[in-house]
Amino acid sequence: MYEKVTDTILNVGVDDPEITLFENQYDLQDGMAYNSYLILDDKVCLMDSTDADVTDAWLENIDAALDGRSIDCMVVQHMEPDHSGSLLAITGKFPQMQLYMSQGAKGMVAQFFDEDLSDRINVIKEGDTLELGSHKLSFIAAPMVHWPEVMMTYESSEKVLFSADGFGKFGVKGAEADDWACEARRYYFNIVGKYGAQVQAVLKKAAALEIEHICSLHGPVLPENEPLAFYLAKYDTWSKYEPEDSGVALVYASIHDQGTKQAALKLKELLEAKGVKVGVTNLTEDDLHEGVEDAFRYDRMILCASSYDADLFPPMTKFLNVLKIKAYQKRKVALVENGSWAPSAARVMKTYVEGFKDVTLIEPVVTIKSSLKEADIAKLEELVAEICK
Repeated sequence: MYEKVTDTILNVGVDDPEITLFENQYDLQDGMAYNSYLILDDKVCLMDSTDADVTDAWLENIDAALDGRSIDCMVVQHMEPDHSGSLLAITGKFPQMQLYMSQGAKGMVAQFFDEDLSDRINVIKEGDTLELGSHKLSFIAAPMVHWPEVMMTYESSEKVLFSADGFGKFGVKGAEADDWACEARRYYFNIVGKYGAQVQAVLKKAAALEIEHICSLHGPVLPENEPLAFYLAKYDTWSKYEPEDSGVALVYASIHDQGTKQAALKLKELLEAKGVKVGVTNLTEDDLHEGVEDAFRYDRMILCASSYDADLFPPMTKFLNVLKIKAYQKRKVALVENGSWAPSAARVMKTYVEGFKDVTLIEPVVTIKSSLKEADIAKLEELVAEICK
């Protein structure tokens, strides 16, 4: 069933509680929301479609919200398949409906679909407007947030920003409603995080607007449980790559759950004894992307890894590659390695750390041999003292 944003703006999107992987890589504990909005005025306007897996439920919501009316126009803000997967279903249902999208989106329509929709497409650019009656839409270019064709849309009469994927989160709309930031943070850094400069550009445009609601394509309509400024401030911090909290992301990869894991858990104990907040990720058991979230959340990180084939245990290699892609920066990092005969993990991890922008390597690098000994604990204590300075 549809949900009211205002009396004339309705969310006709669909929650999918059954999906367990988003983009076939991000773990979902609470499914995913695919939002789509109807604006009811002299002209009825639809904002985006949904994933193909929920097309039927989406069309049912639209029929209920329309109450016999037709759709005059549709704004396509984002062509990623989880938002354009139902496009042909809706264009077939309303053959007179006009489509409004960026030039980049128009090119993608031809890439995704064999059906020619070009005679129905109206190309829009930043600054263009669309009058619906009492509602007026203005279009805002948001390239690389997080695809190149993205447009956001501002409705001036009710002061609503339709933000495409911006301000979205993992989970169905009602999931973890008391902590939007948790799943929004994981969503942001793993999906949008590479494009901080582009997010900053859009935030500057948004600052000139009077906004009362933000309607994302994923998650709840904002504000939810916090003032709108809370959500805007989070995006400002995240997109500047600034640490959000004081603490340590402790990320480890242990082959046999012995020496390396022992060292990581001892570090957790030592840090917490000093009152340091610690986020722990075991890369062989936990979702790697939770570790990415913590790496960006906290101002410090400790990497603990086993050596492997005179190189680095692959789960840690994968993690560091993701951090590299997502432009990890502005942090302090410490290293702990384990090796039974020729430890090599620290050498490899150091090459990644040295490639990160504005990242300081904290000494000493700690090397253990096979299992954690009393002498090693003294080294860990020294490292903790340094990281707590």
